[in-house]
Amino acid sequence: MKIHFTLLFTASLATSVFAQNDKNPFQPTDFYKIPSISDPEVSPDGKWVAYGVSTVDTAKDKRVSHLWMQSWDGKTSIQLTHGEQAASTARWSPDGKYLSFLSGRESKNGSQLWLLDRRGGEAQKLTDIKGDLGDYEWSPDGSKIVMVIGDPENKGKEAPKTPKPIVVDRYHFKQDYQGYLEHDHNHLYIFNIGSKKLDTVTTGNFDERSPSWSPDGKSIVFVSNHDADPDRSENTDIFVVEAKAKGAVKQLTTWKGHDVNPQWSPDGKQIAYLRQDSEGYNMYDENILCLMNADGSNNKMLTKEIDRPADSPAWSKDGKSIAFLVDDDRERYAATYTLATKKIDIVKATRGKVNLNDIAAQSAGNWVISLSDPYTPFEVYALESGKLRRLTFHQQEWLSKVTLAQVTGFTSTSSDGTKVSGVLYRPDSTSKKKMPFILFVHGGPVGQDDYSWDGTCQVLASAGYAVAAVNYRGSSGRGIEYTKVIAADWGNKEVIDLHGAVDYLVKEGIADPDRLGVGGWSYGGITTDFLIASDTRFKAAASGAGSALQIANYGIDQYILQYDNELGQPWKNIDVYNKISYPFLHADRIKTPVLFMSGLKDFNVPTAGSEQMYQALKSQGVDTELILYPNQNHGISIPSYQVDRVDRYIKWYDKYLKK
Repeated sequence: MKIHFTLLFTASLATSVFAQNDKNPFQPTDFYKIPSISDPEVSPDGKWVAYGVSTVDTAKDKRVSHLWMQSWDGKTSIQLTHGEQAASTARWSPDGKYLSFLSGRESKNGSQLWLLDRRGGEAQKLTDIKGDLGDYEWSPDGSKIVMVIGDPENKGKEAPKTPKPIVVDRYHFKQDYQGYLEHDHNHLYIFNIGSKKLDTVTTGNFDERSPSWSPDGKSIVFVSNHDADPDRSENTDIFVVEAKAKGAVKQLTTWKGHDVNPQWSPDGKQIAYLRQDSEGYNMYDENILCLMNADGSNNKMLTKEIDRPADSPAWSKDGKSIAFLVDDDRERYAATYTLATKKIDIVKATRGKVNLNDIAAQSAGNWVISLSDPYTPFEVYALESGKLRRLTFHQQEWLSKVTLAQVTGFTSTSSDGTKVSGVLYRPDSTSKKKMPFILFVHGGPVGQDDYSWDGTCQVLASAGYAVAAVNYRGSSGRGIEYTKVIAADWGNKEVIDLHGAVDYLVKEGIADPDRLGVGGWSYGGITTDFLIASDTRFKAAASGAGSALQIANYGIDQYILQYDNELGQPWKNIDVYNKISYPFLHADRIKTPVLFMSGLKDFNVPTAGSEQMYQALKSQGVDTELILYPNQNHGISIPSYQVDRVDRYIKWYDKYLKK
């Protein structure tokens, strides 16, 4: 173990020792230096926080995660695991004496469960499971662990030299990262720590997830889709099962939308959870915090009236309130629901230009959270007596050596009168000089650009551009009507909003109208194609993991439910598909040079979408390139590819916008 003693003034001290002229602008290779903080877990006595830190091993070109432990008083930081093999998903034993975690070290069967005695000694491997070990949780008495285990490939036998043919007979048969889906499932198991016996709790043609023990240890709540054909809906319900082999299962919710993230109250009498706002399939939904009795009765919605997505419910230690996170117009803050008063209170200390990603109770009224702002990736904080206190400083070393772009918010008005929020990045926000400009469009479309760290926008701005991230209609954080208005009408209102934001920034003298660029990934790439097909004013574009001939995606990506439920089947609704295929069907109107990109293993938005648009422009003599990243899914994960992508962005925009 490495033990570090940290003083609270570390941040200001580290910043002050570097004069401004010793810093360099944030650049693509700095992505290698950024650690990623995740999954903070508070010890039972509230004195420690365990969490994960992943860093880049440049020699092996991959990220490796390890476990750390931070004292609640902020004075002591301890690195718990080391080496080439990753360790993740730390969980405290109920007595606080042990930390369990997942690691692939010393295993031919993937990640296994390990146990670290906090009193000293090396970690010990507990399991040798052949299936895919995912989520897990300790029983209240510390004698057992409930696990989610996926059926093993080849039924646990050695893979044949010549792989067997893939037999497909499912409605939903493709999924990014998983590949082609056959009939393997994730089920619940109970592992006895003393005897190392593994008991099967659930079986059948369903997938179970999010298990959690009742406080008395007699039952386990979990989430599953038990529809007749789970492939044909995104409905999930909350179930409870006796905590024993093949225990009796009871369904607690019947809402025909998703019910997820169940959390027992400390006394075991109630369960808080999240419910989709509408029944049936809905791409453009938001979660509502709900509460029910442990038997499923007296079900009530707690946050419907705020009309903002709720996330990450967590009970206070005394069971008197439930904390949750709220997405609200470029912010993500904490709020609490008090059971006695039935009142929702926003935690004021978490408002403003920040974003929260986790929340867990430390003691009555105190919490641990992950927090980011426009200038700092996520770190762990104490939320104590309504005030924030930073606990970790993993980002400080590299941040002290770079100059970042300045970040401000803005509001534009679209041509139809819609008010649209955005975030603006500039190397110097006081400059009155018009700058080359990049509109960088977020994916989803459900989601929002907020006041958290955005490395892509930062690196583009540091390269000498004004960069805008805009929450067009379809984004979350502005109410459900704002989000769902684009259903089956892609590339219409989003384009109006994005052009309106550009118009505003040009009028304000920020964006140079003769040097406008645009780009985005996923739905951001799709929208980029719409923007350049609807207006020739953009002089350069970067369209990543996008698509434009939407009928061609039917059956080759993972969105069959969206096609059949939102757009209708092509042979019945061809006019809808033609309408939302505008960029491809009007590719002859595109004059903008475009850099297309894709991961070759992307089943989310397959490479075909980028290839089709590349070919359409190439055939017409428009300057274009196609960059394909081998063995990458929808999210580019290899560090050198991540650096390569932003480096290519900058060089492409420089070529056309800095002439």
